[in-house]
Amino acid sequence: MITSVSDTTRVVYKRVVKPILFKQQPDAVHRHMLRTASVCQRSVLVRTAMRTAWAYRDDTHLSQTLHGVTFTNPIGLSAGFDKNFELPPTMKAIGFGLMEGGSITYRQCSGNPRPWFHRLPKSKSLVVHVGLANDGAAPILERILLYPTRTFDSFPLNISVAKTNSKLASTDEEAVKDYVGSLELIKAKGVGELVTLNISCPNTYGGEPFTTPERLEMLLAAVDEVQLVQPVFIKMPINLAWPDFTALLRVAATHNVAGVTIGNLQKQRNDLQDRLSEKIQGGLSGKPTYALSNELITRTYKSFGDRFTIIGVGGVFSAEDAYTKIKLGASLVELITGLIFEGPQLVGQINQGLVRLLQADGYANISEAIGAAHRPVARRSA
Repeated sequence: MITSVSDTTRVVYKRVVKPILFKQQPDAVHRHMLRTASVCQRSVLVRTAMRTAWAYRDDTHLSQTLHGVTFTNPIGLSAGFDKNFELPPTMKAIGFGLMEGGSITYRQCSGNPRPWFHRLPKSKSLVVHVGLANDGAAPILERILLYPTRTFDSFPLNISVAKTNSKLASTDEEAVKDYVGSLELIKAKGVGELVTLNISCPNTYGGEPFTTPERLEMLLAAVDEVQLVQPVFIKMPINLAWPDFTALLRVAATHNVAGVTIGNLQKQRNDLQDRLSEKIQGGLSGKPTYALSNELITRTYKSFGDRFTIIGVGGVFSAEDAYTKIKLGASLVELITGLIFEGPQLVGQINQGLVRLLQADGYANISEAIGAAHRPVARRSA
């Protein structure tokens, strides 16, 4: 990455592009971005230009292998931005080390009534009320298979799976069948390096049925029977009290679950710097999730150690934000809102900043920093 180009992009985005975009309705901006990027990414020259200008790679410091999957850097795109897997080439080109797309559901779903998004500029947040809109598992997996295989070289794909937002999946039994239907398609198609079970989307018909121990046991027992070859993660809610949160982790620990993603949208609206009408529905992304996410990462890492690989999500706007989650126990970090507020160069700048932070702390590789906040600080000789 050419640092001067990245710095110039940051300034131009902040002073020119972002003010223009933020005057438009965010749903429209999102649609236009998907259309524009899906066209531009077909050009090798465009992808090369993005990679050269913005991406940053340092395998020595940032590469790690988890559950047999190698990540060239720990920064990933979180689910919710590219629901139908339309932009993997773009996400790879701007420097992400992995991409979580979706959530996909067994049946096509149009989601909740629009608008889906509302910006909270002072709070560095978005109100999200999408309701799992997506094209459905079968056509989405076919779309993924159409990409050249090189698209996913050194770029693992994490497929987020949820239950269809519909009365047809409103009972526990039907919801489990819905998850399993998608997972069986993933297995049959041989798509994806990771799979995440989204049990915590707050904006769906019937709410969050699998956020109690009994129901989660029911779901995971069925998922075990699918016998996926990919490591399975669970996307956790962040508004559960710790006793309830850890009860879910104890259930997950008895099943074929490799890790947990902490976490999903913030439901509480306390301490916002922006005025938000009660009529606007949805959960909060970005900075309002940061502290709570960090607290749950800390407690999960301390309580379960190496049993779960943790993906930290929530309020990452800088290398320091990502590094904090890593030192608290996250092996990987995913983001969306930071990208929207800071610009496409953010991913490379975070990775470059992580190398600087690792070197300052004397770590040779990112894996050495995972959970470091909970270990005694070694004295350095004078």
